[in-house]
This record gives sequence, structure tokens and C-alpha cells, in this order.
Amino acid sequence: MTETVPAGKVHAKTPKKAAAASFMGSAVEYYDFFIFGSAAALIFPSVFFPDAGTQASIMSLATFGFAYIARPVGAVILGHFGDRVGRQKVLMFTLVLMGASTFLIGCLPSFSVIGWWAPALLVLCRLMQGLSAAGEQAGASSMTLEHAPDSQRSFFTSWTLTGTQGGQILAALVFIPVLALPDDIKYGIGWRIPFWLSAVVVLVTFFIRRSLQETPTFAAAKANNEIAKLPVSDLLAHHWRDVLRVICCAFIAAVSTVYGTLAIKYGTEVGTVDASVTLWLVVAGNVVALGTQPLFGTLADRIGRKPVFIYGALSSAAVMPFYLLSMESGNTLLQFALSVAVFSCGYAAANAVWPSFYAEMFSAKVRFSGLAIGTQLGFLMAGFAPSIVAALGGLEPGGWVVISLFTAAISIIASISALTARETYRTPTAQLGVRPAVA
Repeated sequence: MTETVPAGKVHAKTPKKAAAASFMGSAVEYYDFFIFGSAAALIFPSVFFPDAGTQASIMSLATFGFAYIARPVGAVILGHFGDRVGRQKVLMFTLVLMGASTFLIGCLPSFSVIGWWAPALLVLCRLMQGLSAAGEQAGASSMTLEHAPDSQRSFFTSWTLTGTQGGQILAALVFIPVLALPDDIKYGIGWRIPFWLSAVVVLVTFFIRRSLQETPTFAAAKANNEIAKLPVSDLLAHHWRDVLRVICCAFIAAVSTVYGTLAIKYGTEVGTVDASVTLWLVVAGNVVALGTQPLFGTLADRIGRKPVFIYGALSSAAVMPFYLLSMESGNTLLQFALSVAVFSCGYAAANAVWPSFYAEMFSAKVRFSGLAIGTQLGFLMAGFAPSIVAALGGLEPGGWVVISLFTAAISIIASISALTARETYRTPTAQLGVRPAVA
């Protein structure tokens, strides 16, 4: 029988450093991820699908969704190694993979040069991005939660998702001057520059992240020989109900892709909004979310994960139709106000809380796997939401109804699933996931 090694004696907890590393890593990963989303909505139809006619936008938005096909596969692989060899090592790998695939996208020849091989290579690079993203948030959330004090887990883990807002802000800011370029430059070398610039921020974050120690929870488990040999097997045997809950709750991520990809396309094609203004709307919503998400995380540490998550889901669905209608109003101030309302004051609540809410459903032995697999299966909805809703008429006059109904449906599903979960904000970290999930 092995002697129990207290976690604090294996490694000291460093919550601020873990939160900072998660913030920076997520910012880099999702800078890369969201510049693809912006390009898929505004650039790629002309560069990679010029012969597709009226279907160019739908096909381009579909490439955005291909990453979400790779993410469940990546979740199983990276989840296994995250629970077997450690959170920190896997996070280093995901950072390098995302940086490399994003840089390669900027090097791809256009359709006019190699024909349909161009979008095929684009999809391949997008699949690599998806494999990387599958492990990033699960690893960062697990690492930060296991470094955080029991009473502030939601606050510290909220910085993981706040990092994604930083990445989306940077992506939008980089694309705004690209859109202002003359067409021959914009569709030539201009759109490639944001993808190449990712190499710089990847290098900076690489050096920040590599100095972070493994979590005390994982280090203690390793010292005590408590590492699962096959984490996925343990996960499905003891936590399958929680995996299903996370999948359904993770549908809420579709609000983000509708907001950041589909809505900007709706604003330019159906509404009266200039393309550069739509990106400023995204910037505004994400800038304010940088402040509101840590506040929502703090609130969840005081009143619980479930009420804050459910509020975020339902409120974002309630405001979405007004935001979309404002795109046709010609009132720029109203558009900015509603952009902040739907994202920063609504969706941001669910976004800030889910890293702790989902991660606390699982024990340390399977936390990385459970979080990765559950979220990535649920995120399939988010990945294909833009192309699905566009195909249903979301980019046609009156399409705000289709988009709003879709948003309401996924928000209700996520809220009902959250209601069935246990409330864990007062449970000590060492006891998380110990009891089997309740039906």
C-alpha cells in the first residue's frame, strides 16, 4: 500500500501564475482560431471558393466547422495523455501545433493557383487547429482549477476563457486594417499577414508556459501511483452521466460562433453594416467581457455555478434577436450597445463559469479527459452552427428569426442540462467527482 503524499508537498499551488499562463495560452490559441473565423466570413469565399457562386459563403463557413470534427478525436488522444503524463506537457504540445497550423494557412496558394487543392489544404490545416484546440481549454482549465484555492476556483478558471476573449479581440483588431486594404492587396498578401503574425505570440507564450509547474493534484496522484492506466475507460465507467451533461451544456458555445462569425456575415449581407464595423462590434463585446467574466467567476464562487451559468445561457438568447435586428436599423450606437448586452452581460456569464462548472464534475484521475471529451462533442454544435443556420436561411432577409430560434433552442438545452448537475462550489477540490453522478 502506497503512502499518501500531500499535494502541497509535491508542488506548491501557484494560482496567479497558472491563471496568467492559461490566459496567455488561450489568447494565442484563440487568436489563431478566430482569425480563421473572420477570414472564413469575409475573405475565404473569394480566395478559396471563387467558382462556388452563391454557395461560396456556406462552403467557406463550413471550413470553419471542420475543426470541430477533429476536436473530439483530439479530445480522446490529448485527454488520455493529459491524465497520464500531465497537464503542462500536453499544453505545450497544443500551443506548438496551433501555431504551426496557423502559420501554414498563411502560406497556402489560392484557388486560382492550384484549384480545388487549395480548399482541401485549407481544411487539412483547419483539422490541425481543431486537434490543438481540443486539448487547450480542457488542459488550461484543469491546471488552473487544481492550482486554485477551494474558495476561488471559478474566479481563477474564468481567466482561461477570458484569454479567449483577448485572442478574439486581437484577431479582430488585426483584421480591421486588412479589410481597409485595396482588393488586390487584401485578397493577395494582405489576408495572410494575421496568420503569419501568430508565430510571434506563440513564441512569447511558449516561454511563459514552459516555466509553469505541474499541478499539485496531478503531482500527488503520480507520486502515490494513482494515475489511471486508461482514463477514458474509467471516465465512461464512472462519469458517463456527467459527460452527457457537459456535452449538452457545451451547446451554449454556439452562441459565441453565432455572435462572432454568423452575425457579422448577417450584418454585411442583410443588414446595413460595413464589414469593418462588424469587427468593431465583436471587439467591443469582447473588451467589456474582459471585465465582466472575472466578476461572473467571483459571483459563482459566492452563489454557485448553476445560477450564473443558466442566467448567461438564457439572457444571451433573449437579447440575440434585438442585436440582429439592430444590424438593419442603421443605428450604430444601438448596435454597439446590444453587442455588449448579448455577449458581455449575457453569454459571458456562462462562458466564465463553465471551466469550473464542468471540471468539478470529474475526479482528478479523469478530469482532463472528461472535460476535453464532453466539451468537444458539445462544441460540434458551435462549429457547424454558422453553416447550418446559413443553409436554413439565416443569411436571407428575415433570417434573424432563424438565428434567434436556433440560439434559443441551444440555450434552453444547455440550461436544462445544467439544472440536473450537482452544485459543487462548496466541495473541496480533493473531493470533486468522488461521488457517482446522480441521474
